[in-house]
Amino acid sequence: MAALNRIGGIALCHSEAHMNVDEFGAMGFYTGGARMAPVPGPLGRINPEALDRAIKRYSQDLAPAGQPMAVTITQATEVGTVYSVDDVKAIAEVSRRHKLPLHMDGARFANAIAATGVSPAEMTWKSGVDLISFGATKNGCWMADAVVILNPDVAKDLRLQRQRAGQTFSKARFISAQFEAYLTDDLWLRMAGHANQMAAHLAETIEDAPAGRLAWLPQANEVFAILDRATAERLRAAGAKFHEWGVPSGFEGHLGDNEAIYRF
Repeated sequence: MAALNRIGGIALCHSEAHMNVDEFGAMGFYTGGARMAPVPGPLGRINPEALDRAIKRYSQDLAPAGQPMAVTITQATEVGTVYSVDDVKAIAEVSRRHKLPLHMDGARFANAIAATGVSPAEMTWKSGVDLISFGATKNGCWMADAVVILNPDVAKDLRLQRQRAGQTFSKARFISAQFEAYLTDDLWLRMAGHANQMAAHLAETIEDAPAGRLAWLPQANEVFAILDRATAERLRAAGAKFHEWGVPSGFEGHLGDNEAIYRF
């Protein structure tokens, strides 16, 4: 995002995007003060109409409020949902109309591709994405992620930003070499597909269990369940690992007084 920054830069993202809620202000740190402007949308996905309205709030007449620098979407999202190709195209159309680059946070990109069955090209540059953070760490690699520039015009200073951020370090090849195996014979998609299948199996188990239910249907490799707190504590005592989660926008279910949403 630092390579996309402008003076008074504002990156528009979903209100529950990982970059917005879980990175301890890293975007502002690396950009020298840029900030996030949250945009609503159901279950982790930006609503294109809401995005258009949000961008228009930062008109030239309100220059002191800052200027939009980019739109970023998370694929798959923080709540385990997936943008379809049509979803991405709709957001890209809004971004293009306002002359903003579109970034894709692809920490779980492999899971999204495995879930939709489309090609990476169809999900990214053919749909209007300008650059993607291509994650591999959450799909079996060790701290191996890559920035893939799909439109060189939007990130001309990326090499310099990488140097200043400490990402050009000795022996980096031992990390980047993982991609050779990761991408060979579609290993990355096979691993992601397996993870998605295991998530679907877990979801079926939760649905059949008397003490829990799904908060919403999983589309990738994250499962969100509604459990009463006593059940959650018994599962933790038995060794299960999971996290309590907040109620996302667009949630249409119901939580009882002693219930919460948990991410598996």
